[in-house]
Amino acid sequence: MSVESINPVGRPASGAVPRVLADLVAGAGAGAGAGVSTGSRARGRKEALLNIALVLGGTLFLVAAGFIVIPLPFTPVPVSLATFAVLLTGASLGPVRAAASAGLYLAGGALGAPIFADGASGVLFPSFGYIVGYVLAAIAVGALARRRADRHVASTVGASVLGTLLVYAAGVPWLAVSLGVDLGTALALGVLPFLLGDAIKVAAVSALLPSAWKLLKR
Repeated sequence: MSVESINPVGRPASGAVPRVLADLVAGAGAGAGAGVSTGSRARGRKEALLNIALVLGGTLFLVAAGFIVIPLPFTPVPVSLATFAVLLTGASLGPVRAAASAGLYLAGGALGAPIFADGASGVLFPSFGYIVGYVLAAIAVGALARRRADRHVASTVGASVLGTLLVYAAGVPWLAVSLGVDLGTALALGVLPFLLGDAIKVAAVSALLPSAWKLLKR
């Protein structure tokens, strides 16, 4: 079982090399399954708490990034840093923890907590589909990061582009249904105005992640 799980385990069973950046925190200094196989319950609880803290930290990062918005007068979808946060969270935490972070963000806002962009909550607003896409993006980018896709610029670009496309894939149909417009109009309102900004986010993520691994000499 991988460290990437919420379960209290150490580093990946295949060896001591961390699969994602968060493994440096959750599994640092631990052998495979150290918290369970050696019978050290205290260590297992500590590692479980570390994983929970990483999930909650990822959710708080999404909340904070989502509040950095630039409203656009011609579309109900605001420009925000949430996609940037999702890409970083997915790659840094891996698919399980990142999915938990994004899922907690989605569930909290859907149940009424004012944590979405501009303090929005619930599900009955045009850009909610993009938030659903955050969960898909977190899983996909996290899974690719486990396969070392975040270690090099080119592969990080590919993973980040895929994650961004998944956000659009969930967001645009919801936008079209919510506004009662056709797919072409939804693309014009929910994709075209954001392409430049998303390209900048992808470039930033693709510079940050490989640099972090190089700095850590992993």
